[in-house]
Amino acid sequence: MPLRKATVTDVRGLHSLIREEARRHRVLARSLADLYDSLRDFWVWEEDGAVVGCAALHVAWDTLGEVRSLVVHPEHRSRGLGNALVHGCLEEAHQLGLKRIFVLTFIPEFFHRLGFRPVPKGELPQKVWTDCVHCPDFPDCGEEALILEL
Repeated sequence: MPLRKATVTDVRGLHSLIREEARRHRVLARSLADLYDSLRDFWVWEEDGAVVGCAALHVAWDTLGEVRSLVVHPEHRSRGLGNALVHGCLEEAHQLGLKRIFVLTFIPEFFHRLGFRPVPKGELPQKVWTDCVHCPDFPDCGEEALILEL
């Protein structure tokens, strides 16, 4: 099955995949140390031994989670991998007892199709912005906040 939870052998592939999208300012860059620290958050899509997609479910606070670092290699887009990765995160969110999932994204239309709705950034807990302060585009990145009630 190509969709699975990440393992330590995936970290270099995750790093490479995320780094390329971070260079385009589409996702927040993640260091190798950060990826090892948050490895259990990640889902990967593997084809022919290579990580070609990833997404992470991060528990943000109480019953609130975040889908983050959603990346699909350009050669593998428009095949449903992004949907599958997000659904993997949402299934895990149910198992963990999370009630709401948010995203910060430049592609809100993708998440609208999955049932997410816009939410003012100010309605999210302040703890959400912990990673944002490390972004070179903070505080004016232009990402939209969306939320899904589970």
